[in-house]
Amino acid sequence: MIRARLLPLVLVSLLALPSCEKPAPTYGPFVPPSDRDYDRALPPGALALRKIPPEQYPDFRPGFINREGLERAINYSLQYMAKPSSRKYYPYGDISHERARASLVQFLQVLQSSRSPEEFDQAIKSQFDVYESVGYDGEGTVFFTGYYTPIFDARRQRDREFRYPLYRLPPDLVKDEEGNTLGRRVAGGGVVPGYPTRRQIEEGRLLDGLELVYLRNPFEAYIVNVQGSARLRMADGTLLELGYAGNNGHAYTPIARAMIEDGAIKRSELSLQTLRRYFQEHPDQVFHYAWRNDRYVFFQELAGGPYGSIGVPVTAFRSIATDKSVFPRACVAFLQANLPRVSGGEVVQTPYATFALDQDTGGAIRAAGRCDIWMGIGSGAEALAGRTGSEGQLYYVFVK
Repeated sequence: MIRARLLPLVLVSLLALPSCEKPAPTYGPFVPPSDRDYDRALPPGALALRKIPPEQYPDFRPGFINREGLERAINYSLQYMAKPSSRKYYPYGDISHERARASLVQFLQVLQSSRSPEEFDQAIKSQFDVYESVGYDGEGTVFFTGYYTPIFDARRQRDREFRYPLYRLPPDLVKDEEGNTLGRRVAGGGVVPGYPTRRQIEEGRLLDGLELVYLRNPFEAYIVNVQGSARLRMADGTLLELGYAGNNGHAYTPIARAMIEDGAIKRSELSLQTLRRYFQEHPDQVFHYAWRNDRYVFFQELAGGPYGSIGVPVTAFRSIATDKSVFPRACVAFLQANLPRVSGGEVVQTPYATFALDQDTGGAIRAAGRCDIWMGIGSGAEALAGRTGSEGQLYYVFVK
């Protein structure tokens, strides 16, 4: 998941864009509207993308106006596509590995040679075929959320203040070649399907001895677990980078849904900051809600990240996470949605349209109706990611 940079001014400029073609309703983060099943699975063997005719192409001009960090992200995708291991994920439908890589090269050339938004828009439309995600409803509706990399204080050793651990990957956890958790290795070498839940791990202290670091409060530990990476300030002032190493194989369940149902928070006020405030006022409720989410993530020390699931650094607002069982890896995407930006000291929702690279995945990101945008590192990124939740459209471009 970006080589560490906090870009408060860039984050603002990235969000100051022309209006999307289709106004997108905005909802609170984490919990989509209950009457919309954005995680609806596609039929067996179906893929998320369908080719659309030229009259349905979106306006690509905002992608030229808003291009901070885009070339860097494209080059990261090209690094991935140069690896022999990337070939096993292609063809994707009618898209060969060669065409996917050529699309990245050609898109970069168009980006560098275009002299105006209009020239850029016409070049994309004349040189590329455009594909659209079918969305959750078959009509192209995708629910966008945001994620980020937090910065917290931490310690190597447990003490009275720092008591809540993050764990390294357990040696008895068995994964397949794709990194999916199969189960737990037992005495004699056999594998028992499934791995303990979050509650079983924490309540039973099943991973004692595998602690990487300790955090100050349990909700901070939970945030790191959900986001999948962290920068941690150690006692000597150094920053320790933690990256994703694996998970226990259980499905992700957003705790905010249960909190809304219980009346602990209001949907209209939902944000990561609201959750943080609630647990500061009700520290006894952290585990009560955290244990509703069975999924548990394990970490490793990993400098130079955060890294996406394809093994390259992610770039703020240039890297997206999708379900890699139905979306193509490393390719050029174009998204339209409402996203938050800072205006007059307040966070407001603004139409957003830009190009990004499909470089990551996530436990909560399933099927054709979901997309997660990596928004950076630290408190500024948290303020944005914690208020992101909007319907929109997701397109991909492939050279003709």
